[in-house]
Amino acid sequence: MNLKISTLLSSIFLVISSVCFAQSSDCKLMIGTNLGGISDWMTEMPFVDMMRNARTWGTRNQTEWIENGKNEWNTELADSIEKDENGYPLEVPFFINNIGLEDSQIVFTVWATIEAWEAGVYTLFYDGEGEIEFGRDGEIIAKQPGQMSIRITPSVKDSFLEMKILRSKRGNHIRNIRLIMPGHESTYTTQPFNPLYLEKLEPFKALRFMDWGNTNNWGHDNAWTCYDSPEDTLLARWNERSTMTNYTWATNKGTPYEIMCDLCNTLNKDMWVCVPYCASAEYIQEMAKLIKERLNPGLKIYAEYSNENWNWMFGQTQWLNTFYGDGIGKGWPEGIVVPIQRNLDIWTEVFADKPSRVIRVVGVQTAWQDVANRIVLNLKPGNYDAIALTGYFGLSEEGDAALDKLGTKAKVKDVAYWVRKEMPEEISWIKDDYKELSSKLNIPIIYYEAGQHITPTPFGEEPTYAQALLDIQRDTTMYNLYKEWFGMVESIIPEGEQALYMNFSFISSRSAQYGSWGLLEALDQDTTEIYAPKYSATLEQISKCNNTVSSEKLKKISSEVVNEKIKMVNRGNKQFVILSETDLKEVQLFDLKGRRLMIFRAENPESINLDMSNMPAGFYLLKIKSEGFEVCKKFSCGK
Repeated sequence: MNLKISTLLSSIFLVISSVCFAQSSDCKLMIGTNLGGISDWMTEMPFVDMMRNARTWGTRNQTEWIENGKNEWNTELADSIEKDENGYPLEVPFFINNIGLEDSQIVFTVWATIEAWEAGVYTLFYDGEGEIEFGRDGEIIAKQPGQMSIRITPSVKDSFLEMKILRSKRGNHIRNIRLIMPGHESTYTTQPFNPLYLEKLEPFKALRFMDWGNTNNWGHDNAWTCYDSPEDTLLARWNERSTMTNYTWATNKGTPYEIMCDLCNTLNKDMWVCVPYCASAEYIQEMAKLIKERLNPGLKIYAEYSNENWNWMFGQTQWLNTFYGDGIGKGWPEGIVVPIQRNLDIWTEVFADKPSRVIRVVGVQTAWQDVANRIVLNLKPGNYDAIALTGYFGLSEEGDAALDKLGTKAKVKDVAYWVRKEMPEEISWIKDDYKELSSKLNIPIIYYEAGQHITPTPFGEEPTYAQALLDIQRDTTMYNLYKEWFGMVESIIPEGEQALYMNFSFISSRSAQYGSWGLLEALDQDTTEIYAPKYSATLEQISKCNNTVSSEKLKKISSEVVNEKIKMVNRGNKQFVILSETDLKEVQLFDLKGRRLMIFRAENPESINLDMSNMPAGFYLLKIKSEGFEVCKKFSCGK
């Protein structure tokens, strides 16, 4: 037995609590993530109550088929229904006079894609009297007043679920509908979050709720409806926000701030919120007060006014220019400064007694230095705490044109060539922001969104090289691009400083037309079957800051390394030996949460003895570094 290693093992175990979260000296990027928007087609699956992401009500004829009628799938009369304060119809069926209806109307909702749903029996709870029906991939197998059992079996292709309210009694109308995942019927009120969702989010430093809050075009379904009538000058009051009891959170006002706080509290993560662009002073003040009171006091709050207020594809930019730029004679972008400053002032006032809890964020356009300068330099000095950029890499118009010529012949390597060619230009934009703003103002730079932005030009059109865009999302080339990009961004962060880097985005399906934003394609993605290179590279980057090794990396490396080169022999009584055909460098021990417990340096290039007699019985991870490669192994000690 190697006495020196045994002694080291015992002594490190005694001080484990003080070292297991120590940060690496080369930790420059603290990785957080943006969360995907709540929708009926999402694959992120944050809640165990699926009603939270149901589509807003549609309406249709009560009679299933009317001869010679229009028989529209959605008659779009939901805005005309009498509803309670939470959005539930007071009576179904209903009829509206003088608009030429063919029939009395019922209401329905859908989940357009349920491919990520777990197959099984879901429980539907509701209050009130009436009749509910399910269609397509859902079948009612048992029911009683106030409760139903629904067998949901997602189709292999084109999965779809529909729920209809056929009858709802006025005076005791159907309300408080909950559609609960299998196994969570008795716990959904105390634990609303999907346990797998919590597990996958655990490594990240902070959570940005831009899409959860439906920040872009807030309160409107389309960008062009934000500013086209005089009523749009009216600022939103606090009572117009999304609330915890709304029938769905997949609306143009997003999820409630309460549930955002609850998720951060559950995971112990810092919170990044985006204030609606049209929020009144009262709205902002009440929002700040609620978050201050509800969020755990040890957590930071990053407070940002809206999102990308200079981006003309979003309604808030048009609105700001109409009513604060040209509307008050200040022009663009100087007019944006007025509401940004108001937002900063209110957060400053609310947190006057606890200023260290809030990080007042000013977002700027990374690629347009003049616009960034004209916003930031017109704000009150000392009234903000961080300048937020994007940290994206992607394709230039030149690269898009070259790939478009290749069309279906384009391969992953062709996409990667043009991405790498653009990276230095993108880094130069970030350098300019450090030079022109961060250094001169002594204000740190953080990244509100970051990651790959490999999309076609113009955005939203299906490119001729679509398959190559899809393929690179599952290729090791993407893993390499992420590693290279992390290194490039770290290289421009001043020595001794760190930057919060908010990945965009957490989980979403692939799309060549609209972008493949998610680190994962689905919450339950089996990465041994469908490789997730962005996820793997990001978790490795995270491990530099908290000395962890991820189960994702365990899967990836274990499937690629020939196990004959490394052997682990169990000699009994918690005694192990690591044998290697190549020179051993070191062995690191982790618990199953990925926290590093200790490191062993090799005295002998062929073997290392591990005395685990002081360790509790259970499962552990070993990261074994040898000449030329490293491998992770999961093993049982004393079980």
